[in-house]
Amino acid sequence: MERLIVGAHHFSMKCAPEQLERAVEFYHGLLGLPIVRRWADGLMLDTGSALIEIFTNGEGSPGKGAIRHIALAAADTDRCAAIVRDAGYPVFVEPKDIVIPADPPLAARIAFCTGPLGEEIEFFQEKP
Repeated sequence: MERLIVGAHHFSMKCAPEQLERAVEFYHGLLGLPIVRRWADGLMLDTGSALIEIFTNGEGSPGKGAIRHIALAAADTDRCAAIVRDAGYPVFVEPKDIVIPADPPLAARIAFCTGPLGEEIEFFQEKP
């Protein structure tokens, strides 16, 4: 079967116009994600393997959908958690080691925080 999906391009979040700069400060200022595109109603930031799009236009409120959280591949989960905590964002799962009982098992160090738009963010650091 021909492979139709070759990767993730971007994840999109909607926010109120007054929240956009706070989101930029969080993702670009605190976490260092480069802004690769910016337009009047939004922007895209590069995670290294996919983009995060944040925009303010469109109908309806941001609401909460089926996506539980976004997971960002982290080089240092503990440092990410410390940076966002020091900036005043809640870390609701402190850094911890886990093993996902898959075949093969997946070992990781994770932490969760609440982002500037109310989104849940997981810092996910795979372990060898």
